[in-house]
Amino acid sequence: MAIKIKALERNISFQKGVEKYAYVLQTDLYSQLTQAKVINEASMRSGISRGAINAAWDAIGEVIKAWATEGHSVAIPGLGSMRFGINATSVEDVNMVAGSLITSRKVIFTPSSDIKQELKNTAISITCYDRNGNLVKRVTSTDDGTIEDPENPSGGTPSGGTPSGGSDSGSGSGGDSGGDQGGSGSDDGPSFT
Repeated sequence: MAIKIKALERNISFQKGVEKYAYVLQTDLYSQLTQAKVINEASMRSGISRGAINAAWDAIGEVIKAWATEGHSVAIPGLGSMRFGINATSVEDVNMVAGSLITSRKVIFTPSSDIKQELKNTAISITCYDRNGNLVKRVTSTDDGTIEDPENPSGGTPSGGTPSGGSDSGSGSGGDSGGDQGGSGSDDGPSFT
């Protein structure tokens, strides 16, 4: 298997009447797999009924939403973990601290080491098209497989802290802006009945 990329020859000039062409890489988008398709496939692979998997899928989704909303970093089975976070500006004066400093909210997914290794080992196939849409070349990647770390995009502190100079904060309640960074804490989280 390989990740499919398109290299499209495009005019990248921003000046009127000036043409400057370059090949621009973009992911060749796949169709989105529906929940029903994923559940059917999981049922066939595991021998567990579709109804049982569907009920578990829905329950896990509700747990993840509830705990992420409370500021936890929540494990996603077999994939990694996710948490809520924000982008915000900073101020020197504590009296200027307000919700208006928040510029956006985001979901932060941190892949497991197994998923990172799978991505690192996956080939990338690039198909090149000229400005007229003609296929002109096919390339298989020879990059070093570097994986971006969403918890450490600038190479600052490792996962569990905010990167040096970063403005990311986990979502939290009761003033805990850092969010739960994992571990085996004693908080059992919300209960569902």
